[in-house]
Amino acid sequence: MSFKTTAAPCALLIGACLVPGFAHASEAEGPTTVVDSIIVTGRRNAEDPAVVAEARDRLSRTPGAVAVVSAESYADRFAQGFSDTLRNVPGLLAQKRYGEESRLSIRGSGIAQGFHQRGVLLAQDGVPFADADGFSDFQGVDALSARYIEVWKGSNTLRFGGAQLGGAINLVTPTGRTALQENLWQLEGGSFGSVRGHAAVARTSGDWDVYAAASAMQSDGWRDHSEQSQGRLTVNAGRSFGEDREVRLIAQAADIKQDIPGALTLDQALKTPRMASTSALSGDQARDLTVKRLTLQTRWRFSESTLFEGAVWGWEKSLYHPIFQVMDQDSATRGAFGRIDWTGQVAGLRADAFYGFSWRDGEVEALRYVNLSGLRGARTADARQEASGLDVFAEGRLFVTDRLALVAGGSWGRATRDYRDHLAPANDDSIDYDWFSPRLGLLWEAEDGAQVFANVTRSVEPPTYGALVQAPLTGFTPVEVHDAWTAEIGTRGRRGAFAWDLTAWRSQIDGEMLNFIVGPDIPAATFNADRTIHQGLEAGLDWRLPVEIADGSLLLRQTYNWSDFRFDGDARWGDSRLPVVPEHQYRAELTWRHPSGVFVAPSVEWRISSPYVDYANTMKAPDYALLGLTGGFDIGPNASIYVDARNLTDERYVGEFSAVTDARSASTAVFFPGEGRSVFVGLRLAY
Repeated sequence: MSFKTTAAPCALLIGACLVPGFAHASEAEGPTTVVDSIIVTGRRNAEDPAVVAEARDRLSRTPGAVAVVSAESYADRFAQGFSDTLRNVPGLLAQKRYGEESRLSIRGSGIAQGFHQRGVLLAQDGVPFADADGFSDFQGVDALSARYIEVWKGSNTLRFGGAQLGGAINLVTPTGRTALQENLWQLEGGSFGSVRGHAAVARTSGDWDVYAAASAMQSDGWRDHSEQSQGRLTVNAGRSFGEDREVRLIAQAADIKQDIPGALTLDQALKTPRMASTSALSGDQARDLTVKRLTLQTRWRFSESTLFEGAVWGWEKSLYHPIFQVMDQDSATRGAFGRIDWTGQVAGLRADAFYGFSWRDGEVEALRYVNLSGLRGARTADARQEASGLDVFAEGRLFVTDRLALVAGGSWGRATRDYRDHLAPANDDSIDYDWFSPRLGLLWEAEDGAQVFANVTRSVEPPTYGALVQAPLTGFTPVEVHDAWTAEIGTRGRRGAFAWDLTAWRSQIDGEMLNFIVGPDIPAATFNADRTIHQGLEAGLDWRLPVEIADGSLLLRQTYNWSDFRFDGDARWGDSRLPVVPEHQYRAELTWRHPSGVFVAPSVEWRISSPYVDYANTMKAPDYALLGLTGGFDIGPNASIYVDARNLTDERYVGEFSAVTDARSASTAVFFPGEGRSVFVGLRLAY
């Protein structure tokens, strides 16, 4: 019997066991639980460091779906990118394509973006990874140099000034005071010729502290022509001037080389998954990137009721990217943000608020050449892309009772695009966008910290240059802003042995920006749909089982996503379902942990439904179920070993693909095979 045929009954059996247990959960305090993606309010979790617990408490003030992922939650895995670090966050799709290139989508954001990222604000310490027009990639992100990761789902990203449908993901860098340990040495290796080394030090001296980390990685990759090498450096130095008063300088650099294996047909992806596409080989396709980032930030308490956080920042990026042509780009982006947090009273009622701004400005020198086996040929494009953005935002809570808060806020945004084509001046163009996004919500909190919330929020996303500049059209393509209204209701908290996070939501979208592949290895075209609907259910449940095995505790962690995304009476596509994101997805992990430091954690990742590949709904990508196993043990007071085994049954599956219009007529060489069976081993020395 295959694993697929047994996975469904096993998962349903787990769910059936949970329902009566949850219904009769005791109100009494039970064992504490490490929760990596569920907001916990009320009592502090003794197993969480204070800095992570404080972040959970801060995010829990939001009347909407949010999460905090601690570095501890993925410390014993071979974590490369968001597909590893955020895999247990409900409502989030993080699917690996190859190397560190992934699809990242929250509630269907950037649902058909065939390459890189839009629709979610990616940031570190509040500083975006994106170009000023909002287009970003993942290669500059270093999961090993994050103390924790904040996830602001959907339209709950007002604190960053963002108005994206997908929300925001913010990595917070360790400091000399918040790092996991003073000294860390880590060596990892395993399948596909993968080797990675990581070292970090954290020091304090009086009012000064510093954190410094470096990592290097080399991998042959699972598929042909998917080799990668990386080097990263992070330094975070700060000076304290008293409680909640500090100034901090953060420097980051990365040098990344990534070969691209290309997309395959479905038949190739399932029968010969390790092959590279013909065009990837003939064009020696790759993505080589260097990034340098510098941030000067402060956190300053003016009074007991007023706290200021702000930063100025800048970064430079150089990209050499042979694909259908050789893209050669140099970009520079700079910006600033400032935010005030206030607590006090209004008309004798308890209240708090935040307000501030976020500004960014940048330019890209975009050159393009004929691809001669990965080398520059004749120049085909020479353009300068300038963009800017400004968001001014505010949100306040008024507690009309001790437990119930009314929440209201909004953001005003402005974005500009100015394009100069040095080879064809007829393509020169510019455009400005302005919008206002209001927000209303309710937040009720029980005595034990459990919460119920609801909100209605507008989100807006202006087009990036990838949508506006689409040859052979002259000037900007008439792609409009993507405008959505989202309503959500949910609950989160802990009671006894259970911790839960449950949200139901619905977005009505006008002008959703969708993409489709127009030819092999050619960037996707972009168009505005008429009306679309995204709705779903995000569920996470942790259960500390009331039994022990061999003196070890058991923790069952589960996430489930229902994602119903479709056109709404579209002139061409009717009520067809939108492609790419599966309607049903489930993940479970059962961890046995002994007080001596030994742990074993089998897991299952199950794409329950087969997602469509095309807008015409004529072709589906197969469903799949993957088994994994991690485990580890301490070999001394300061050293430990872990093993991370993936896809134990060596399942052949398609993890990721791009959308096409109609699979009956369009090319369907859009599939990225999922990686086969792999094993990674890590040795960590921390003291």
